[in-house]
Parts: sequence; structure tokens; C-alpha cells
Amino acid sequence: MPMLTSTCRRALATALLLSPLLTLAATTQRWLVATDLWGNAAYATLALVRDGQRLSGTLDGDTLDGTVAADGTLRFTARDGKGETYRYEARVDGSHLAGEADWPDSNHAGVRLRHRFVARLLPDPPAGGAQAHVHEPKDFSNLFTADRAPVLTIWPGDTVHTRTIDSGGVDEHGVTRALFGNPQTGPFFVSGAEPGDTLVVHLLKLTPNRDWADSLDTIVGRALGSSLVSRAGDLGKPVRWTLDRKAGTARPDGAKGALKDFAVPLRPMLGGLALAPGFGSAPMSTGDTGRTGGNMDFPEVAEGAAVYLPVQQPGALLYLGDAHALQGDGETSQYALETSMDVSFRVELIKGRALPLPRVESATEIMALGQAGSLDDALKAASTGLIRWLEQDYGLTLSEAAQVLGTAVRYSVPNLAGRSVGVAARLPKALLPKKLPMNKAE
Repeated sequence: MPMLTSTCRRALATALLLSPLLTLAATTQRWLVATDLWGNAAYATLALVRDGQRLSGTLDGDTLDGTVAADGTLRFTARDGKGETYRYEARVDGSHLAGEADWPDSNHAGVRLRHRFVARLLPDPPAGGAQAHVHEPKDFSNLFTADRAPVLTIWPGDTVHTRTIDSGGVDEHGVTRALFGNPQTGPFFVSGAEPGDTLVVHLLKLTPNRDWADSLDTIVGRALGSSLVSRAGDLGKPVRWTLDRKAGTARPDGAKGALKDFAVPLRPMLGGLALAPGFGSAPMSTGDTGRTGGNMDFPEVAEGAAVYLPVQQPGALLYLGDAHALQGDGETSQYALETSMDVSFRVELIKGRALPLPRVESATEIMALGQAGSLDDALKAASTGLIRWLEQDYGLTLSEAAQVLGTAVRYSVPNLAGRSVGVAARLPKALLPKKLPMNKAE
């Protein structure tokens, strides 16, 4: 074997270092960038195209240009809509980038600051169009957060079959797998999703995968009148329910007296469904709710529903969990029929559509979900969200929307048990005009 000259060795080393970038002349490669801002990770999507030694592309939608040096160093500059420049210098190590970013100081004009950053190469979509994935969760999250590594990368149009555990952290075999408090499966990274988009989660199948559920015999304080308070001191005891999955019913174990023949029909739902909050917002507890969803405990987040959530982070970062075999409005017993579940869902992406709050669509209704610290504020948020939906997707004026609400709106109270409360404003789809076309990425 002939000996390589030092020049050849340097050229080969550079080629190996840049191997992930060698195909950039033909395709765009996408990277997820994490910039360390004094211990806080700011995430962005980087698209790079190489043409010889020149680089072009986008960083979170802002155009960039740059070069690849002879030693393999990448240098590029992105410009935002205000004309501010963001300079990056990095080295490639396999499917990772690492280096420093030179950013303007938002507090002092003319001052620039340097921040470390890393990036990982995002996978290309598999050939053959939409894919069906099976994800068997190994661990679970008690936060809706952007800082947890994705469990799976999926693309618009893909379907996923996975599992959830119950709100106490117990799986279908009765084994404790996570900390109590609505532990979630995920997050799922949806390739192509960016802040300002809307993620649509189609719930295809929700199936309890064990024969029991847990609840309480309590009544939450928001639903308890003062005349009952003195008698409610003995409430709060656990109640085990038997799930007859074949018959589709649930019965309280060992019930006597008036409830000895009591049975209710199962209607499986997800209490938790959320995307990661945006930069500048703290991670959200899986017991809380916010603009991107959360512990909504809305019984209409059920099989056949489409849930619309505003994307705040690259990849959306979808979490789901807190499955209920059945729940009455308000979750007035603090726990619904808490159980574990098999879940099948499909994702869809609406580019450039930002939502103020979660929306739910069933075969017969559209529903805007308002969440706040009081029922008054939650009702205002729900009403406003529904009106904006009518304006945005159905072309109604504010006057026309007022007339529709005045004759056809219904309100329900999904959640009284959490720190926040929820109100859903609902309209029958049969009464509405034809929807306007939307820009969907499927």
C-alpha cells in the first residue's frame, strides 16, 4: 500500500471531518441548533446547502451565507428581519456541529456577545411517503419541556402506535414506571414543525390495555357547595373500578346499596396532550395547562378527535399521557378513571398558522379551549378563541360570529381539578359555512 503524503493526509482528514456536508450541493441538510444563553438553551432549525466552499441556507427562516475553510471550519452569518446579524463558527464531528455564536446584545446597541452552541443533524424523511411507527416507551416525563431528548422523529402524515401509563406512574402490568403526577410519553419530534405553525394531532385509536382503573370518592372544592363541606371530610378514599373491555363498561369494585348495579360506558380519552413551551417560558408541569396544551382533562380529546396545538419550538415536541377510561366534565372527583392505554395517532402540520390556544375538532363540533385561573377568565378565553376560529377558518366577520354564538354556542367545563380551570366553547359544524382552504403539510 503506497504511503500518503502529508498533504494527502490533511486532505483526507478534512474530507472525513466534513463527510456529513459532502452531499449538500445536491440536498439541504437540516440541523437542530441549541445555543447556550447563560445556561438556557435556545433552539433553532438550521438548513445548510454547500456549493463548493460556499454555504447558504436559513436559520429559523432567516437567510444565511458563509464559507467552509480549508481546515473544515464552517463560518456563516444569518440576518433577521430587523437587519441584525448572527455569526457562527463551528466544526463538524460526524453528525454534530459545535462552536461559538456571535450575537448582538439585546440590552446594549453595538455590543456583541459570544455563546457556545451545538447542533445535531436531523434525519432525512424515509423514502416511500408517510410511515407507520411503533414506539415502546422506556421512560416518561413529568414536564412538558424542550430540554428532553426526543424519543422518536416523525414527519407530517406519519402515524405512531405507542403506550401511556396512568397518572400515578403505573403501567398495564401494575408496575410503577414513573413518578406520579401525570407522567407523559414523549416528546415526539415532528420534522419541519417550526414556531408559528400549528400541529394537528389526529387521535386514531385509544384503547385501555388493562382491566382496572383508579379514582377517588371526592368532590373538588370548586364544585363543593358550603352546605356540603362539613359532610365531605370523610371523602377522598380510593375507588378501584373494573373495566370490562369487551362490554365497554366500568363498575366500582365491591359496590353495594344504590351502586351495586351501577355501570358506565367507557369513553377513553387523553387528559394530557401538549407541545413544549417556547423559549423564555419555563418547562410546564404535567399537572398544568398553558397555550400549548397540557393537562387539559377535556373529555372530547377522545378517539376520532383532531387536536390543534400552536408550535413554539422546532420539532413541536409532542407529549401525551394521563389516559382516562372515562371522565365526567370537570373531573370533579380529582381523579377520573385513571388507567393505562394503547394510543395510535397521526400528525399533520399547518405551516404559518399561529393559534392563541388549543382547539379540538370532532366529527360534529369545533371546540376552543380556554384555560385560566378562574372560570370567568377561562370562559372569555374560550369565547375569544372560538370567534377567532370562525374569523380565520370560516371567513366570518365579528358581527356574524356574534350572531352564531348567540344562537348556537354551548359551553362545557372540562377541568375543575387542576391549578387552572378550563372552559370549552363549542359549535355544531353542521351550522357553519364551508371552511376556507389551509396550507397543510402532510
